Amino acid sequence: MLGMFLAALDQTIVSTAIRTIADDLHGLNQQAWTTTAYLITSTIATPLYGKLSDIYGRKPYFIAAISIFIVGSVLCTFSTSMVELAVFRAFQGIGAGGLMSLALAIIGDIVPPRERARYQGYILAVFATSSVAGPLIGGFLAGQSTVLSIAGWRWVFLVNVPIGIVGLFVVAKVLNVPHTRRNHRIDWWGAVTIVVGLVPLLLIAEQGESWGWLSARALLCYVVGVAGVIAWILVERAMGDEALIPMRLFRNNVFSRTSLLSLIVGMVMFGGLLMIPQYLQIVKGASPTRSGLEMLPLMLGMMAASISAGQATSRTGRYKIFPVIGTALMCVSMLLFHYEVQWNTPLPKTMAFMALMGIGLGLTMQTLVMSVQNAVPPQDMGTATASATFFRQLGGTAGTAIFLSVLFSTVGGKITTALGKAQSHPDFQKALAAHPHAISPQSAKSVVTDSAFLKHLDPALAAPFKQGFAASMHLVFFIVAGVAVLAFLLMLTIKEVPLRKLSGAQARAQAEAEAAAASEF
Repeated sequence: MLGMFLAALDQTIVSTAIRTIADDLHGLNQQAWTTTAYLITSTIATPLYGKLSDIYGRKPYFIAAISIFIVGSVLCTFSTSMVELAVFRAFQGIGAGGLMSLALAIIGDIVPPRERARYQGYILAVFATSSVAGPLIGGFLAGQSTVLSIAGWRWVFLVNVPIGIVGLFVVAKVLNVPHTRRNHRIDWWGAVTIVVGLVPLLLIAEQGESWGWLSARALLCYVVGVAGVIAWILVERAMGDEALIPMRLFRNNVFSRTSLLSLIVGMVMFGGLLMIPQYLQIVKGASPTRSGLEMLPLMLGMMAASISAGQATSRTGRYKIFPVIGTALMCVSMLLFHYEVQWNTPLPKTMAFMALMGIGLGLTMQTLVMSVQNAVPPQDMGTATASATFFRQLGGTAGTAIFLSVLFSTVGGKITTALGKAQSHPDFQKALAAHPHAISPQSAKSVVTDSAFLKHLDPALAAPFKQGFAASMHLVFFIVAGVAVLAFLLMLTIKEVPLRKLSGAQARAQAEAEAAAASEF
C-alpha cells in the first residue's frame, strides 16, 4: 500500500501543478513530453518487473523500483527546461513501472481472488486518498512562489523523497512474500523490440500535428514502429514461456479481451484526468490549490465506488456488472463535459459530472486487474498483473499524446475565431480601448506556450481565450467519450469467470505438491 501510495501520489500531484511548471519553464504546449516520457518508460518497465519478480521474487524488485523512483524525483527538482524535466521524468518512470504492478502482484500472491476484491478495494482506497491529497498538495506547492528558498513547484517532486524513504524502510523490514526460485532466461530482446515498436508510434501520436501526419519523419516513425511491433511479436513467440508477455496467455479470451479493455480504459482515464485540471485552471481561472480542491468530487467518487465494488464482489463473487456500469458512466460523463460544460458553466454542475467520472473509474479499474489475475495460472500472476498495468499505461501514454496534440493543435484557431466574434461586443471594445496593448495578433499563438498572462487580463479581454480553450477541450472530451463507448461494448463480450478461493501463493504450492506427488507415483 505504501508503494501504491507513492506511485498514485506522483501521478496526481503533478496534474494540478503542470500548468504552473510549464508556464515557468515556458513550454505549456510541451507538457505532453513530461507526461508521455514518464508513461513510456514506466509502461515499458512494467512487464520486465512482472517477469523478473516471477523468477526471482517480488521484494528485491519492489525495493529497486522505490529506490529508482526516489532518485528520479530528486533529479526532477533540478530541471531548467521542459526537455530536461521530460528526461528526468523518464528516469523516474523506470521506477514507477514497478510500484503499482508489483503492489498488485503481491496482493495476488497473498490473498485469494474472492477476498482479493476486498483487499484491492483497500488498495484503491489508498490510491484514491493519494488522488485526493495529490491535487491539493500539488496545487498548494505550485501556488507558492518559494518554499525554503526553493521554487514552490519543485517541491511537487521533493515531496516524494521522505515518503519513498519511509516506504523503502518498511518494505525492507516487513515485506516477506514466500517465493520458490525458478531458473529462466530473461527476455531482453523482448524489452528492446517493445521499445523500438512503441516509442516511434507514441512520438508520432504526439508530434504528428506539427510534423504533418504524412511527412518524411512521420512515415519513418510508422515504418520503424510497425517493424518493432512485428519483431516483438516474433521474439515473444520464439521465447515461449520465457517471454515478457507469453503469447499463450492471449489464447485465453478473458486475458486478451481484458488487456485490450485495459488499454482503452487507460486512454479514457488519462484523457479525463488531463483535461479537467486544464479546464479548471485555464478556463475557470482557478489557482492550482483551488483546482485541487475542485477535483475532490472525482476522487471521492472513485474512492467510494472502488470500496463498494470490492466489498460487493467479496460477498457475492460476482464482478462483471461493475465495469459494465463503470464504462457506461465514463462515457456519459465525457458526453456531459462535451455538451454541457462551457467556459462560463457554474462550477457545481461541472463538479457533479466529475463525480460521475470518478464513480465510473472506481467501478472499473481494479476489477479489471482482478479479472486478469483470476483468469491465468497462478505461476503467471506477476506477468498477468504487470500486463494489465502495462496495457492500461500504454493506453494512457497514447491518450496523453493524442489528446494534448488535439488540444494544442486546435486551440490557436479556436481562440482566433472567438477573438473575431468578440470584436463587435461592446464590453470587449470598451476593455480594449482602456487597455489597447493588452493583447496583440500574436496572443493566440503565444498563449499555448505561456498562459500566465490570462490571469492579469481584463475579464472581457480574457473571455475569447477561455472560449477558445473550452471549444478545443470539447473536441477532446467528445473523442474520449467515443473511446469510452468502445470500452463499454467490449466489456459486454467478456466472460465472467468464477473467482478462485486460493491465493496465488497457495495455488502455486498446491500445484507444486500435486506435481511432486505425480512424479513420485
